[in-house]
Amino acid sequence: MKTDMKKWMQDCINAPTKKAMPILSFPGIQLTGHTVDEMVRSGHLQAVCMEAIARKFNTAAAFSLMDLSVEAEAFGSPIHYSGDEVPTVTAALIHDEEEAEALQIPDVGAGRTGECVSGIREVSSLITDRPVLAGIIGPYSLAGRLLDMTEIMILCYEEPEMVETVLDKATEFLVKYAQAFKDAGANGIAIAEPAAGLLSPGLIEVFSTPYVKRICEAVEDDSFMVLYHNCGNVIPLLENIKEIGAGGYSFGNAVDLEETLKVIPEDNIVIGNIDPAGIIRNGTPEQIRKETLSLMERCCKYPNFVIASGCDIPPMTPLENIEAFFQAVEEFYHK
Repeated sequence: MKTDMKKWMQDCINAPTKKAMPILSFPGIQLTGHTVDEMVRSGHLQAVCMEAIARKFNTAAAFSLMDLSVEAEAFGSPIHYSGDEVPTVTAALIHDEEEAEALQIPDVGAGRTGECVSGIREVSSLITDRPVLAGIIGPYSLAGRLLDMTEIMILCYEEPEMVETVLDKATEFLVKYAQAFKDAGANGIAIAEPAAGLLSPGLIEVFSTPYVKRICEAVEDDSFMVLYHNCGNVIPLLENIKEIGAGGYSFGNAVDLEETLKVIPEDNIVIGNIDPAGIIRNGTPEQIRKETLSLMERCCKYPNFVIASGCDIPPMTPLENIEAFFQAVEEFYHK
């Protein structure tokens, strides 16, 4: 459903009581009875999963799957699948400048990208009471999967032109992919760029931010927002990251979230950053309650803060733990 996302963000900032906005999709398999492997291959099952989550949890927005293997697979990368774990890239696709130059930009629809778009198209008519945000990988994080995560760090110094060749092609594809989600009815995209959290301020300025901005400038408007997600150590990078100009920012539990709120402009929402694995997945309900209340007590004085998980909540996270998170949010606002 078409929504004025600029108004939605401003309403969110102005609201004294805010709905939680965790990056929550994969645990829906526990509600639908499907495996991760089945769901990542089927747009229909992704829509069913997202709707199940939306019915059970009163979230501020509905997130699609944070599966950072989809776009690399579309380019031709080999992928490992398993029943209850998110797919992963298993090997580099590009090894030298010649292969970088020869890399073909896939059409949207290659690999599983068509299923992901069709899932958003289906779920956009099922979830109409909150924004639907489709997930895509960030340009540097995609290039890292195509070149190998360790190798790209070396190449940024030794062969920067090769990295830029891959980044240009990755970004061209991601713009088309983001536009396809927009055309399918999504209210925005969450761009996951975690690998950029490993870069220095000088390197992120060259190898990540300009390419993310290119995506933002291509698709962001009043009815379509970009949420930038980086779960690395972003504190030294914040001055650069805020130049992206995304409508919202999502940061992980590697950082003190209050420090990010001091830098990101107050008209951009900032979501985070309860540890999704260590606390929400593996903690007790009481630990989750304490962590959530503690973070909210420190950060809710910033109107643009929205409580959330610091990253994607793992598939087999106990539903009672997720419920404990939402109960803690409710408890805070009812005090």
